Amino acid sequence: MFNAGVVTAARAAADNWVRASAPFDAIVMPSGSCTHYVRHHLPRFLGSDVAAHAAKVTFELCEFIAGPLGQPTLAGRFPHRVAMHLGCHAQRGLRLGGSSELHQTVSGPMHTLLTALDGLTLVPLDRPDECCGFGGSFAVGEADVSVVMGRDKLADVAAHDAGVLVSSDPSCLLHLEAVAAHHGHALRTMHVAELLEEATR
Repeated sequence: MFNAGVVTAARAAADNWVRASAPFDAIVMPSGSCTHYVRHHLPRFLGSDVAAHAAKVTFELCEFIAGPLGQPTLAGRFPHRVAMHLGCHAQRGLRLGGSSELHQTVSGPMHTLLTALDGLTLVPLDRPDECCGFGGSFAVGEADVSVVMGRDKLADVAAHDAGVLVSSDPSCLLHLEAVAAHHGHALRTMHVAELLEEATR
C-alpha cells in the first residue's frame, strides 16, 4: 500500500503494526523487502517513537541468525545443487550481499549459512544479483516485463543445472515459482527458512 501510494490505508496498517511490535526486543522477518520497509521507511512515514523502536529491533531472518543469535553457520546437510536469489531490498537496501555494480563478490549471511551446509553445492549464477522481476506493484503495472525478467532469472538457474532455487523473500519465490510452473521448469523453490529446517532436522 505504501509503494502504491495508498497513504491512508498504509498509515493505518503501519500504525497498528508498530503498536503490536512495541513490547518486543527483536522482531524477525522472513522477508528482506518487509524488513527494509520497516527499517528505512516507517520511522519517517509515521514519525513516532514506537516506529523508531520497531525500525531498531527488526531483522531479516538470516541477518538475525548470524547477528543477534550469534550463529553465522549451522550444522546440517542438504545434498543438492542450489541457486541462491537474494531479493533486491535485502541486497541493496539492507546490504546483506555483495553487489556487482560495486565490484563485490557474492556474500552475506544467507550465503554463509548455505555454503556451510554439508553436501550443498551453491551454483555460481552468471547474474547473481539481478532482479527477478517481481518488485511488488511493478509486477502489476509492468506485467510483461516482469515475466521476461523472471524467465531470464530462471534461464540462468537452469543453465547451471540447479535443482533448487532458494531465496529469503517469499514474494520473489512466488513470482519465480509461478513463472517456472507456467513454462514447465522442473525446479524446487524454497524459502531459506524451509531449506535450513530441512537441513538441520
